[in-house]
Amino acid sequence: MFLAPSAATAATLTLEGILTQGALVLGRTQPGAQVVFDDRPVQVSDKGVFLIGFGRDAGGHASLLITYPDGSEVKRPLAVAKRNYRIQSIHGLPPRKVEPTPSDQQRIRTEAQLVLQARRRDDPRSDFLSGFMWPVRGRISGVYGSQRILNGVARSPHYGIDIAASEGTPVVAPADGLVTLVYEDMFFSGGTLILDHGHGLSSSFLHLSRILVRPGQTVNQGETIAEVGASGRVTDAHLDWRVNLFEKRLDPALVVKAIPARREATPPGSQ
Repeated sequence: MFLAPSAATAATLTLEGILTQGALVLGRTQPGAQVVFDDRPVQVSDKGVFLIGFGRDAGGHASLLITYPDGSEVKRPLAVAKRNYRIQSIHGLPPRKVEPTPSDQQRIRTEAQLVLQARRRDDPRSDFLSGFMWPVRGRISGVYGSQRILNGVARSPHYGIDIAASEGTPVVAPADGLVTLVYEDMFFSGGTLILDHGHGLSSSFLHLSRILVRPGQTVNQGETIAEVGASGRVTDAHLDWRVNLFEKRLDPALVVKAIPARREATPPGSQ
């Protein structure tokens, strides 16, 4: 039986962020409410805060269901805007990094499982409320969602933002978090670090030259966690910063806009 919420109860539902492909949206509702997003339960903090997100190729429609402590419900359809993505060609990669050998492919599968395991966490911590800042400053050399053509061969889209910087440039935590993965040399991503920000939201930092934190360590926004490198499948030194909400790959630039840090959070360079 559907119970209509009172006006006061329904008014507690707010969404902060852009409803578009690649976006993170921060929701606020009545403490104790239950949230279901596209038929999947979503963790709600004791203050009524929750997160939803849209992948690169999300469809045009989504749905949000809020069940309040008194049993009443709010169903809200969401219209998701479509984006246009760039095509980016990269040349000069080692052939083995474009066409891995069978032994490389086994290594890639093993490393991918480690990353997936780190991104499955659903901790009640709400570190993301610290806001997000850019982890390094520099020229944007690659954007989220762009179709990658590697050595002339079409590949999967790029799911992060590449920030060009010299090797050894400090990388800082964009938000408070917990270190869930440290891996010195993955096949594709080289030195790899993952921070969990709570509620399934995580940041990944790829191609690092040095990692300065350890698994299980908590870090604060702005704390130095690593150094830019040129490890893995790259042609020059840069940071590839990625943000996930569980399996959904989000645009870090939109995450910074959705939950801005108290300090400066402007883009590190022109695109």
